[in-house]
Amino acid sequence: MSANRREFLRSSAATIIGLTAGRHALADDKNGQGGDFNGFTVGVQSYTFRNFKLEPALKKTQELGLKHAEFFQAHVPLNSTDDQIKAVKKLCGDYGITPNSYGVQSFVKNHETNKKVFDFAQKLGVKYLSADPTKDSFDSLDKLVDETKIAIAIHPHGPVGGGKLHQWYSAEVILKAVKDHHPLIGTCLDTGHLIRAAQLGVMLDPATEVRTMGARNFGLHLKDHDNARRTDVVYGKGVLNVPEVLKALRDVKFTGYISIEYEANPEDPSADVKECVAILKDAARKV
Repeated sequence: MSANRREFLRSSAATIIGLTAGRHALADDKNGQGGDFNGFTVGVQSYTFRNFKLEPALKKTQELGLKHAEFFQAHVPLNSTDDQIKAVKKLCGDYGITPNSYGVQSFVKNHETNKKVFDFAQKLGVKYLSADPTKDSFDSLDKLVDETKIAIAIHPHGPVGGGKLHQWYSAEVILKAVKDHHPLIGTCLDTGHLIRAAQLGVMLDPATEVRTMGARNFGLHLKDHDNARRTDVVYGKGVLNVPEVLKALRDVKFTGYISIEYEANPEDPSADVKECVAILKDAARKV
């Protein structure tokens, strides 16, 4: 590693320490949800309600007792005007929902293209971008996360067709790529996609993957998956061990966000997600 890169990383280390302290406060937010989940910040990935417009999706999130959200593009488009973003934030406030993340978003080598995404994220007020970056994008991302203090959380996607795994299919692969880059470049692991890797003979334990990433865990898409039926299921009806994953998060001093994501029953997954919320609360109380 060059002397300039070492100095860059040393000067950046204080950033992640300060950001972590702030996120402890987010986990025990003023709405009281930190207490509901024993200090974890829990929301929904709005893709769960992809068959609904933004306001009905927010209403369903509120009805689940969740106070945070990671939005995807169909609910809050990247090309939203400033007025549209203000309207989204007001609507979130009306339903008691805090936008804390956005994605999954692609990033490329072109710095100006990436900067537009970060500018949008700053206006929306999120602290994390779940991401699918190209391997030549990291020099640009180093600069942007340092300037904005918005973390890049690389998201694995498991099998992607043609008998192949996604380029970022595991914590090991992600860590190897980011370890010499800014400490605010890490992961938003997706437990469902980690489980799906078994379809191609790659066995990944979500709790072990969390421990592998350590301090570079910024987000988590928490889902269970039934590989035999190729569908998401309520926690515990597949192979996901929720208490073990939460224990791993505690072990690495995780202060990021957990997004409940459910890709089955898109017509209205509310009943299944309600079960997931109850199981997650129970597991969190016991950790």
